[in-house]
Amino acid sequence: QVQLVESGGGLVQAGDSLRLSCAASGRTFTSYAVGWFRQAPGKERDFVAGISSYGGTTNYAASVRGRFTISRDNAKNTVFLQMNSLKPEDTAVYYCAAELWLGHPRTESARYVYWGQGTQVTVSS
Repeated sequence: QVQLVESGGGLVQAGDSLRLSCAASGRTFTSYAVGWFRQAPGKERDFVAGISSYGGTTNYAASVRGRFTISRDNAKNTVFLQMNSLKPEDTAVYYCAAELWLGHPRTESARYVYWGQGTQVTVSS
């Protein structure tokens, strides 16, 4: 069982940066791949970035590659999403999710069993 709590969202202007955090409970966090997803109003929940259980592998959606960086600190059971050069189209509720998986982080939301409650990111133009 893993519980996830996101934080760090807010209202920023285009070009600004934000750092989201996903704090996890559970003693076997190193067995879980973690993904960040986002959902804008009226749209589906989309994959943003993922990181493997020990942090050795990451992947990104094309729309954020080069601007966002996912990382994790397993000693603190926390995953981060550093978001730079934010754009209005990045506005969404951002969710972190965990999957008991030791392989390459997957992009399909249905693979992830545990989800946080989400944190709102709003980017004004």
